[in-house]
Amino acid sequence: MRRAHTVEQVRAAEAVLLAELPEGALMQRAAAGLAYAVIDLLGSAYGRRVRLLVGSGDNGGDALYAGALLARRGAAVDAVLLSERVHEAGLAAFRAAGGRVVPPTERPGALSAARPEVVVDGIVGIGGRPGLRPDAVEALAACAGVPIVAVDVPSGVDVDTGELDGPHVEAAVTVTFGTHKVAHLVDPASRACGAVHLVDIGLDLPEAPVEALQAADVAQLIPRPDPDAHKYTRGVVGIRAGSAAYPGAGLLSVAGASTGLCGMVRYVGEVADRVREAHPEVVGEGRVQAWVVGSGGGESAGDALATARQDGVPLVVDADALAHVDGPLGVPAVLTPHAGELAAMTGADRAAIEVAPLAHVRRAAERYDAVVLLKGRHTLVATPAGRVRVTTTGLPWLATAGAGDVLGGLIGALLAAGLTPYDAASVGSWLHGAAATLASGGGPLVAGDVARLVPHVVRDLIGAGSGGWENRPL
Repeated sequence: MRRAHTVEQVRAAEAVLLAELPEGALMQRAAAGLAYAVIDLLGSAYGRRVRLLVGSGDNGGDALYAGALLARRGAAVDAVLLSERVHEAGLAAFRAAGGRVVPPTERPGALSAARPEVVVDGIVGIGGRPGLRPDAVEALAACAGVPIVAVDVPSGVDVDTGELDGPHVEAAVTVTFGTHKVAHLVDPASRACGAVHLVDIGLDLPEAPVEALQAADVAQLIPRPDPDAHKYTRGVVGIRAGSAAYPGAGLLSVAGASTGLCGMVRYVGEVADRVREAHPEVVGEGRVQAWVVGSGGGESAGDALATARQDGVPLVVDADALAHVDGPLGVPAVLTPHAGELAAMTGADRAAIEVAPLAHVRRAAERYDAVVLLKGRHTLVATPAGRVRVTTTGLPWLATAGAGDVLGGLIGALLAAGLTPYDAASVGSWLHGAAATLASGGGPLVAGDVARLVPHVVRDLIGAGSGGWENRPL
């Protein structure tokens, strides 16, 4: 599990550890991890050129101590000091190791031998506010095109919300200490982090408010049949989706549900003949343990939702049915909007949701007393109590028609098999992204391919291993 803690949680844990360690030991641990990450990026230290952008906080101190270590390894390291107050001991160590302080106005030419090969962003610490001062923007502009290694978080992002407001660093690598921070997982800030490298510095941390399932977590959560299981004990999911106008939505919802993760799929709707032709294992109306409602339902989606609610079983509410959700549904539910659908449900502006998805998904989960899955590059799954899981599998090719229909069916199957709405939504989203990555092979895909490859992903997870499905290293 990747756990992302808040600034307050991290600072409290650091205070406990600082009381137990010799002065400066914690910063030395962080600086060593930072320096070795820079060496890994460059491939070596001797003769390489590194520039530090140093602010007044502890991140600037980390950068200076790391610069000292790099200089002792033979790197040519210079530092731009962006504050009159920087970490004194770190600056002394940096100068003693041969590091050079240069004025902020020095602009290395693109072809100059002095042009750095990597820039270390130690401008602002985790307590900094979003945005950057003009002198920091100028110092970054002087090294435009050079890969940046951010200390803890890219300077200028909002650490606890993942929001952006003004200029910020775009890092190739972010080296963070003790734990992930919310900005490492939640868009739009997570896009600025590049690859995130976690350095363990010995923090003892409480439960994290934001987390991301990893392959081993998903493997543990996937429902497995008991030795004496039969199709009814494994769970039955019902699908009320599709219409004469949108038959594909019904077919794809059924495809997502018919991935072997529950015992039976029932379909009720206008395209039953086409569903039976494509999926002969699917049967008609009867008792279910969960319903999936809405995809391609058109004008009948409201009636389908009302009928499904009468059974008192968990629901997955998607697409057209979301327009008919005006409050708590009275049963366990997973709502699966994209930003536009959530805007229509809540009256919020779509652009506002896209720049602050964490705040909006939490607010919606509380308002509707349901698990809300907000689709996006990093999909967010929130509970009414404010817990959030972030999906980091998947890739841009997954933005294709019908992919959401498959996801709804998949989550419904997991609900019927006995997972909680929170687990069903987050596991389903993870499997959906992993199957898309497998289906893509680095190129285009269609939604049906995602459904077809879910069983392959599950087989690998519970059989041969649990590695390699994250599309982007964190």
